Amino acid sequence: MTRIRQNLLRALLPAVLSVSIALPTMAESRTLKTEEVEVRADIVADGLEHPWGLDFLPGGDVIVTERPGRIRILSNGELSDPVDGVPDVVARGQGGLLDIAVSPDFATSGLIFFSFSEPGRGGAGTAVARAKLVRDGAAARLEDMETIFSMSKKSRTSHHFGSRIIFRPDGTLFITLGDRGGSKRAQDMNDHAGSILRINPDGSIPADNPSPDGAKHLPEIWSKGHRNVQGATFDPVTEGLVTVEHGSKGGDEVNQPEAGKNYGWPVISYGVHYSGEKIGVGTEAEGYEQPLFYWDPSIAPSGLISYQGKMFPEWNGDLIAGALKFQLVSRLKRDASGKITGEERMFEGEFGRIRDVNLAPDGSIWLLTDESDGVIVRLSRAG
Repeated sequence: MTRIRQNLLRALLPAVLSVSIALPTMAESRTLKTEEVEVRADIVADGLEHPWGLDFLPGGDVIVTERPGRIRILSNGELSDPVDGVPDVVARGQGGLLDIAVSPDFATSGLIFFSFSEPGRGGAGTAVARAKLVRDGAAARLEDMETIFSMSKKSRTSHHFGSRIIFRPDGTLFITLGDRGGSKRAQDMNDHAGSILRINPDGSIPADNPSPDGAKHLPEIWSKGHRNVQGATFDPVTEGLVTVEHGSKGGDEVNQPEAGKNYGWPVISYGVHYSGEKIGVGTEAEGYEQPLFYWDPSIAPSGLISYQGKMFPEWNGDLIAGALKFQLVSRLKRDASGKITGEERMFEGEFGRIRDVNLAPDGSIWLLTDESDGVIVRLSRAG
């Protein structure tokens, strides 16, 4: 039984015992208090093996990945069998099937995009594929799959793959990548590791990508100097990409990656090595950008949204991130300019390790828990 199911049972047991000895069902919910609003938490699906990414399909269905290499569809409260046609993944350590994003033109194209740890010469590396999702009465399947990005230098380490897929309003894609455990790679402009990429949906390179003066570089690189970005969102407040990034021991960061800029890893950091030794030259140096916010000690952030919705108007404009290590949801309060002014830590220990945070069309917030019996949680307004 997962931690959230245990918490729900403790909260509901007195009422349940007064009428029945049955365990709580999936339809049951609980109410949780935050600083400004009471939130209703519903488990809408369980039994997922380390779910990693989630997105919303037109019509109300939800598509979700499981790290071992499965895509499932949640429809009318029921999880589908695994979707056919998913490519082989290296499901080891932090690797496997990762993020998923529904194309903005899905209604006409039927396309979905997903990231995964791809096997290849030298080990594994992050890749992104697109395919048509077909649901014609038979088992759902992927057709016309093509890999639109593949990390060129694969390695045998099993961590720091990234990776989130974010659509920009102009139709291009941001892809976040980790340093694959090789920190120096994050400063090599001819290495995908430790970077954020910007590509077109067909894998080609936008003509207006950054071009550092006099430097050889991979043209798909948007920004460099990232350790392991596992949360990202396009932010309407600042009209740009915002990310959350794992530091080492301390120094998890919120960044607003801009074209051609370097965010410092491993030259500067607000954390230290796990051994306690200093990282690089300290917390700042010329030519490297400062984070908008950082956590010390680390919360291990993963999953990020910029809240925009009618359900929780009190949170409009705030950033909401999940945390693996501290098992909480962090609400970063912002002013009208987008400056972070404070933090509220919500739901600590209630759900387990939070892998992803998603904003539904109705303004509710959906969470994934990184557990062997992972769940999907829907947060809505209580009352």
